[in-house]
Amino acid sequence: MKLKLRMLLVLALAPIASSAQDVPRNCDLEFPNRPQTRLTIVTAPDGNQNAFSGGGVVARCIGQSNLLTADSAEYYESQGLLLLIGNVHYTEPRVKVDAQTMTYYQADDHLHAEGSVVAVLDNGTTMRGPNADYYRSVPNRPVSRLFASGRPQLDLVQRDTSGRNRPPQTARLLANQITMQGDSIVYAGGQVVLTRPDLVAKGDSAFLDGENDFARLMKSPQIEGKGERAFTLDGGIIDLYSRDRQLERVVATPNGHILSQDIELVADSIDLRLKTNQLERAMAWGAKRARALSPEREIVADSIDVIMPGQKVREVRALRGAYATSQPDSGIVTEERDWIRGDTIVARFDTVATGDSTSRPRVREIVAEGKAQSYYQLKNSRGPSTLPTVNYVRGRTITIDFAERRVTTVTVVDEAVGMFVEPAPAPATAAPVPAPVRRPPAND
Repeated sequence: MKLKLRMLLVLALAPIASSAQDVPRNCDLEFPNRPQTRLTIVTAPDGNQNAFSGGGVVARCIGQSNLLTADSAEYYESQGLLLLIGNVHYTEPRVKVDAQTMTYYQADDHLHAEGSVVAVLDNGTTMRGPNADYYRSVPNRPVSRLFASGRPQLDLVQRDTSGRNRPPQTARLLANQITMQGDSIVYAGGQVVLTRPDLVAKGDSAFLDGENDFARLMKSPQIEGKGERAFTLDGGIIDLYSRDRQLERVVATPNGHILSQDIELVADSIDLRLKTNQLERAMAWGAKRARALSPEREIVADSIDVIMPGQKVREVRALRGAYATSQPDSGIVTEERDWIRGDTIVARFDTVATGDSTSRPRVREIVAEGKAQSYYQLKNSRGPSTLPTVNYVRGRTITIDFAERRVTTVTVVDEAVGMFVEPAPAPATAAPVPAPVRRPPAND
């Protein structure tokens, strides 16, 4: 029996030519009957026919390598609509979709699935969620599209392309809705959480390009780096660049803010460079000036470059209008902070490995160049701790050396000017003169 237009009921299928399988085209449905299939055909007043089948249904597009199976089905010829109910499975070379119910719209080659939906792409990427819409690749839509809502989960499989035969790596994406174009472009919106072996990224929306190893997080995004020396990064937009599945660069702008065990950076833009999942370098700049903060000191400049191999700070370079403040040496009681300024400031730290992975590198040397000035306080050897000794110097270059977090020497080169002020102890207070003793008058 044959239905009008594009629906055929046949007992068997002719072999499909492999050369025709890869050519996108519209779907003409045919239904190979199973022995247990029950079929009822109803002719509508307009002459179109509707078919109702149960006991196991199989459907496919004529001459194409796709297949639909379900417990039962309904087909409405005038609408070009196929409804599949119960244990529904859809397969084609690019994707496999399982669900409780599916509706196939012939007009736009669109499959709508509901109920415990699982969609698996040919590269292993898997989407799970309560519903999904799949738009097949056809002549006027060369790239397929998968859309899911209801907070789906997408497990993105990244296979090794470096030739090292490493096992695939999976990144998990959660969002209120996800759209996937082809097998590499992903758009996600609403409480996005991206989990990779090297980080956890969050934001209100995200864009991922698997082919170019690029991702963008938008609307209050945040990244949490994993590992022994973890870090967090915030910004208006965060871009992630990878190579061979390894994260190499992260850029946050505007309102960039990174916080790690060793340093905190705040700037309009922050550019991080990573190696083997550890921070190697952090650059900060912008119109609002960049700030590098630690428990002991703060550096402000037009731009700041932090060199940190193994994610331990080795050198901080502050360029243009650099200004650094720090806490005075221990034993000094004052609200003032020590400071140094210059066109550029370079702070160098001891990075000798210790058994304690939580320890912070100690500053070894600070160099200010170009109209340099410095002001630091020393413990007063003659007076109370609340009156520290003050040393102020100016010159072309000022170098301050430290040992055990204390200033040891200050070297000024060219045009050296300075002063050293040590408050004297307060003078001793004179002993009070005793009041004269009044004797009672003698008795007459």
